[in-house]
Amino acid sequence: MPRTVTAGVDGSPESLAAAEWAAREALLRDLPLRLVYAWEWQPPAYVPTAGLPVPVPPTEQQRVAARRLLDETRGRLARRHHGLGIEADEIPGQPAAALLKAAEEAELLVLGSRGLSRLAGYLVGSVALSVLAWSARPVVLVRAGEHREGALAADDHGSNGPMADASAAGSSGSGDVVLGLDLYKAADPVIEFAFDAASRRAADLRVVHGWTLPPYHYGGALMPELSARTAAQVRHELTAVLRPWQEKFPAVRVQAQATVGGAGAHLVEASRGAALVVVGRRIRRGAVGAHIGPVTQALLHHAAAPVAVISHD
Repeated sequence: MPRTVTAGVDGSPESLAAAEWAAREALLRDLPLRLVYAWEWQPPAYVPTAGLPVPVPPTEQQRVAARRLLDETRGRLARRHHGLGIEADEIPGQPAAALLKAAEEAELLVLGSRGLSRLAGYLVGSVALSVLAWSARPVVLVRAGEHREGALAADDHGSNGPMADASAAGSSGSGDVVLGLDLYKAADPVIEFAFDAASRRAADLRVVHGWTLPPYHYGGALMPELSARTAAQVRHELTAVLRPWQEKFPAVRVQAQATVGGAGAHLVEASRGAALVVVGRRIRRGAVGAHIGPVTQALLHHAAAPVAVISHD
């Protein structure tokens, strides 16, 4: 099966926003879009009596509704994005496991993430969080109601509705691509994804690295000269890490920012008006399951832009 940009849909505004974002991303990457609806089939636990009407099992109703949703979503996206190849599939199994399987066959997987409000930020669903924690492929989380740039204000019949809101929310935006970079655990797949995303969008790349002073610095007040030298060294190392990628992507203008303290709050701030925020997730399997770091957690709860999480060794 050829690589695709895959979006999980379930009819929620967030999943429709994810489908819209995925359609735009597929066009940027010149890849087909695959829409998937994951659900678990439960066979009826009774044997119908001969000659009596047989009620339609709820699972069959779900299947019909899923097919209708997929067909309607595919049709609307096709009308908005001419020339985009779109396939739509129902995939059996528990949603998280089915989506992980779909991710294995995708260039990246795009999922909706519930948002409470601009202040509350993300409320990540259990399925999306599980997929994010275990996927070896890039996962992008998109929520509805944030991005309006370049989006259609109405559906194909001129009326407002969930798909219109999804179109607005799912826009890739016209801002910078933001990369959260751990300078001392820099992973090539994460950096390359961010540079590639900025290149495809003809956008600037803003790189944010958070660093901390040793405890005895007390914020640098007692040893300002050493603090200044440390900051200069961090900026030098950041430039050295980015240099080969700037040579590979010469059209991408880079703004590098080394900030004192954790990167989470700075990335959340940088996400306002951004087209995309890119962070890495180191693949670690522990006794209690997969691990999502504190910076990624902060973004998932508070970022105002779609968040791409790139797994790496």
